[in-house]
Amino acid sequence: MSPNQSTELWPLALFAVLVVFLIVAMLFVGWLLGQRKRVEATNDPYESGIVSVGSARLKISVEFYLVAMFFVIFDLEAIFIFAYAVAFFELGWQGYISMMIFIGVLAIALVYGWLSGGLDWGAKKRVGLTEALQREKSQ
Repeated sequence: MSPNQSTELWPLALFAVLVVFLIVAMLFVGWLLGQRKRVEATNDPYESGIVSVGSARLKISVEFYLVAMFFVIFDLEAIFIFAYAVAFFELGWQGYISMMIFIGVLAIALVYGWLSGGLDWGAKKRVGLTEALQREKSQ
């Protein structure tokens, strides 16, 4: 290692030492100022001045997870399309064709979710794609 390279690494080493020192200092101050004895109420859940009552475990509908999944999928789609729009002229026709394939795959995913009942709220039962297509033909 040349002397020039070692002089470039000293800020990183100093930063690492300071981070470790800060972590140790915070742990020590927490231990020093922390409560020494435990009372019965120490381990009780507490939020906004109210002691909780009942179980924190709630049954959440499957539709919630489906909507969250669709949001993540189409949020990522928006990010990729914005990145494509920024580099539109540099990518040329190859980028355009790739983006159309990407949008087509996501459109197929949306149609699948729609036909299988992923976007329907209520007491309806989710069905597979073949059942959904048969149901659409019969209507």
